[in-house]
Amino acid sequence: MSFGALALPALILGGVGLTFGTLIAIVHRKFRVDEDPRIDVLSGLLPGTNCGACGQAGCRAFAEALVTGGVKPAECTVMGAADVADVAEYLGVEAGDPNRRVARLLCAGGCDVAPQTGAYLGLETCAAAAAVAGGGKACPWGCLGLADCRDVCDFDAIFMNAQELPVVIPELCTACGDCVDACPKDLFTIMPLERKLLVQCKNLLDGPRADAVCAVACNGCGKCALDAAPGVISIIDGLAVIDYSKNDLASPDAIARCPTGAIVWVEGAQFRATRSSTREEALV
Repeated sequence: MSFGALALPALILGGVGLTFGTLIAIVHRKFRVDEDPRIDVLSGLLPGTNCGACGQAGCRAFAEALVTGGVKPAECTVMGAADVADVAEYLGVEAGDPNRRVARLLCAGGCDVAPQTGAYLGLETCAAAAAVAGGGKACPWGCLGLADCRDVCDFDAIFMNAQELPVVIPELCTACGDCVDACPKDLFTIMPLERKLLVQCKNLLDGPRADAVCAVACNGCGKCALDAAPGVISIIDGLAVIDYSKNDLASPDAIARCPTGAIVWVEGAQFRATRSSTREEALV
């Protein structure tokens, strides 16, 4: 085989490669989008936890949104006030008003008030226990107390109290939602800190049946609905349900006659789940 016959395919391939390489370079130059250098600086100022509590995919996405004005620095729930001020000063913008949110536990049925119907022996996680006949608790909606929520919290914002209930420390909670995802009983919710009225029960039984499975269960008596401002509380399927669109009308009056204490008025970290607590009395 002649040298020319061998060289021709190589020349063709080389020409094709050169042509496509040139086209790629032209397209890249024409459509290249230069990234704002402030994004790298802001990424260094942000906490780097990538928790997603701000509503962005991560800290870099939050930095990109800061540069475009899509968010305010105070919308990061992890940064302290000084860090928020630094970010605002760097960008030359207002810090904004933080809409503080926190994880809330919708169960007060600790081991002292909610009996077990059977002993669970197995992997010490709520997810595993829930898969075995619901976990053995008399109340099928109740907290199993095996601390999956505490274990997934990257901010040490949850600890277990003496009644085997998780306690959320609002000052440390970033509202990332990991505890919400971890709980197999769906007992955590993320809500604004200004919502003070809270039903710490998800039991759908009513009357004596609810009382039989937990001493602090909502039994659907309706006294809270009568004592609250009109429309703030309704009894649905035997359970008190709060209409938070009327949060401005909520007051501690609603909890005054609750016979079990299932409905509470939350002030800071002090609410039913902290009774007999440790962890420096929930840092309060």
